[in-house]
Amino acid sequence: MTVLDTSGLNAELRRRAYLDAMQVATWLPRTELPFAAPSRAELLAPPPAEAPLDIVSEPVAEPVREAPVERPKIEIPRPGAQPRQAVVEPVAEPEPVEEKPARVSAPPPRFSLQLLRAGDCALLVELPTGQPFQSRDPAYILLKDLLRAAGLPDSPQLLGEPVRWPLLVRGNMDQGPQAALEFVQSFVAARLEEQPSTCLWLVGLPAIRFAGEGDEHSYNRELQVEGLGACWAMPGLELLMEEPARKRELWQAMRRVRQRWSAPAHS
Repeated sequence: MTVLDTSGLNAELRRRAYLDAMQVATWLPRTELPFAAPSRAELLAPPPAEAPLDIVSEPVAEPVREAPVERPKIEIPRPGAQPRQAVVEPVAEPEPVEEKPARVSAPPPRFSLQLLRAGDCALLVELPTGQPFQSRDPAYILLKDLLRAAGLPDSPQLLGEPVRWPLLVRGNMDQGPQAALEFVQSFVAARLEEQPSTCLWLVGLPAIRFAGEGDEHSYNRELQVEGLGACWAMPGLELLMEEPARKRELWQAMRRVRQRWSAPAHS
């Protein structure tokens, strides 16, 4: 009885099972394996030689020839010849740009004026507090004393609402001194056209400045204003209370001006 040696067959089966599990279809051992099946002849054939790569020769760039540098010609002056003078062309200078001065708007003045009427006179009076007169205001009491001394009714009538400047708190409207002057003069002229007067009192610096176009040097003087007629400029009521010495000059000036509103009453 012949006994078959199956150890080599079992080793080959295990090897193929391992290769199948690793998904290896073709393999070539480094050494001859015992009990292995003979290798296929096509696996042992040497690989074909690779064709040589075609190398395309690139054209060789020709060297760049530099242009010959021209040397400056030096002229040798001949004896007796006059040297040439270089002609320099004048460079045109840019025309100066005329800078226009920036227009600076003056800040708007602040004042409050009240137009009143007493007899044949109109009064443009500065309001010291910015509010209409009250019967017990010291400034209003002083104004009543001035009217009695001038021989005019001491209970003046209001002609419109107070003029407060600036007119608008916000906005782009021009509210500078010139605009204030034009507005005040137009306002007073319109009221005087409705009720003409023999003399216009300008009481206080704002009234003198923006109606009579005067200043503090115009106190106790007569002014002739176009569109408003004869005007009498006098210090403000608050200034007269703070500086009583000004009242003496005021009484003296009143004697000269009083004839403007007193003469028609006696004629």
